[in-house]
Amino acid sequence: MKVINDVKFLIVGLGLIGGSYAQALTDLGYEVGAITRSQSSIDYAVENGLIAHGTTEVTEDYVSKFDVVVFALYPKVFIDWIDKYQSYFKSGALITDVTGVKSPIVYKIQDMLRDDVEFVGAHPMAGKEVYGVQNADKSIFAQANYIVTPTEKNTESAIETTKQIGRLLGFKTVCELSPEKHDEMIGFLSQLTHCIAVSLMDCKESKNLVDYTGDSFRDLTRIAKINDAMWSELFLLNKDELISQMDLFLSKFKELRDALENEDTEKMREMMRISTERRKYFDKK
Repeated sequence: MKVINDVKFLIVGLGLIGGSYAQALTDLGYEVGAITRSQSSIDYAVENGLIAHGTTEVTEDYVSKFDVVVFALYPKVFIDWIDKYQSYFKSGALITDVTGVKSPIVYKIQDMLRDDVEFVGAHPMAGKEVYGVQNADKSIFAQANYIVTPTEKNTESAIETTKQIGRLLGFKTVCELSPEKHDEMIGFLSQLTHCIAVSLMDCKESKNLVDYTGDSFRDLTRIAKINDAMWSELFLLNKDELISQMDLFLSKFKELRDALENEDTEKMREMMRISTERRKYFDKK
């Protein structure tokens, strides 16, 4: 299936990411509908031109109108939704998601799903430290990466359509990883960094420290303002991989600590030179 002008998109879960998807697709001229729990979120999205219409009720008459369905839900809620309502999908529909962990989700959904509906996992590596459709902002995609996580069960046309969605949304980079490689990568680049930020903020009561801090602390802890319900679920779903990445970090942190304790200046400088060189790759991107 190709993404063309008469394709209708349904967003299930109208928060920050779902709302930003809706804004971007609506601005491109697509008909976008939404299902979410809060009527106030639907009202806001309609009044501000993010969606054409929406509902808080899941009905076959509504769901069956759409060609592409994007799920912006917590992982377990996503699985429960498919289990309960998948009979409502139009035959031939493509479904995708924004879930931050893939292996425990993609294979389970694909095993559950009807044969005439296809699911291709995707992960928009974008966000803000704010929540809700009221903060929807399609510009968050402009410098971000979009990862598609297909499996052997996916057709080439569905994979390409899912990639096209990423391009339509305006992501800087659209790439492809297996669910397993995605979870290894995300465990290090995203989940571990959130763990470090949370741990750092938990070290000291910081109300008074704000009067003395510099930009380095602010930059390092920006992601410490965290959705505890969502991130704890993601951590648990990727538990083994995340623990492996945490152990890797702990070993390197101890290496630096030991060098300091032993006044091993050359070891500290070596680690700093490596970090400086590796950080340059991110500056180029």
